[in-house]
Amino acid sequence: MEQILNDIAQEYSKFEFVKALVLSGSRTSDQNDNLSDYDIYIYSDKEISTTFRKELAKKYSDNFEIDNRYFETGDEWVLRDNKTYFDFMFRNTDWIENSIKNIYEEYHASNGYSTCFLHNVSKSKIIYEKDKWFTNLKNKIKKEYPKELKSNIIKRNIMLLCDKKSASYLEQIHNAIKRDDIIAINHRLAAFFASYFDIIFAINEIYHPGEKRLIKYAKQYCKILPLNFEENIKNLFNKNKNEKIEILNKITENLKEIIPIEYRKKED
Repeated sequence: MEQILNDIAQEYSKFEFVKALVLSGSRTSDQNDNLSDYDIYIYSDKEISTTFRKELAKKYSDNFEIDNRYFETGDEWVLRDNKTYFDFMFRNTDWIENSIKNIYEEYHASNGYSTCFLHNVSKSKIIYEKDKWFTNLKNKIKKEYPKELKSNIIKRNIMLLCDKKSASYLEQIHNAIKRDDIIAINHRLAAFFASYFDIIFAINEIYHPGEKRLIKYAKQYCKILPLNFEENIKNLFNKNKNEKIEILNKITENLKEIIPIEYRKKED
C-alpha cells in the first residue's frame, strides 16, 4: 500500500502547482479498523484535470468515481487487487491556510466540530510536499492550544446545547421526545452531541477528531470526562422516552460540572 501511495504521489508531483499529498483520517489517528478506507488529500493552487485523475484511477481500479462534489471535491477508487477504498479529497492551498488562520489564530468556534481541520492537518502523514509547505502548515498548530479558542468553543456550544433562553438543543429534544417525533429526536441528538464533544475536547485542549468512534477516542485521550460518561450515552439510546429525558438531563449536568468555572454562566 505504501508503494501505491508513493507512486500516486509521484504522478501528482509532476504538477508544479501541487503543494502536497498526505494521508489522513483514521489511518493516521490510531482509530482505524478493517472497515477504514484511505483518506488522501491533495493540496494545490489550481484544480487538477479530471482527465488526468481518471487515467490515474484506471491504473489501479475498475470501480471509481471522479469529481464528486457532495462534500469536498473528491475522487473515490476501489483498488483492483484487494478491494481497498481510496478516498481522494482536493483542497485549495489558500482555503486551508485561511481555515487554519480562522480557527487557530482568530479563535472562531463552530456549532460542533470546531477544531476538526486542525486535527486533520496535525495528524496527516506527508507522502509528498513541495518546499516544506505542508510541514510549515503543521508547525503553525503545534504550539499551545489557544486559550481564547478554548473559551469560545465552550461558551458557544454550551449556549447552544442547554443555556439558550429558548430552543436550545436540550429543550428541542425534550419536546421531540414528548411528541414521539423520532426523526426530530435523531436530528437534534446529532447536534447535541456535536456540541457536547466539542466542549469535552476543548476542555481537554485537544483537537476534535471528527464524527467516528468518539466515545473510544475521548476515553483514550481525554483526562477530564463527565461522570458516567460512556454509561449515560449508551443508556440514552437504550431506554424508553420518559427515561431518555432524565438521562439527557444528567448528561448535561455532568458536562457542566467539568467546565472550568471561568467559562460558566454566572448563575451557575
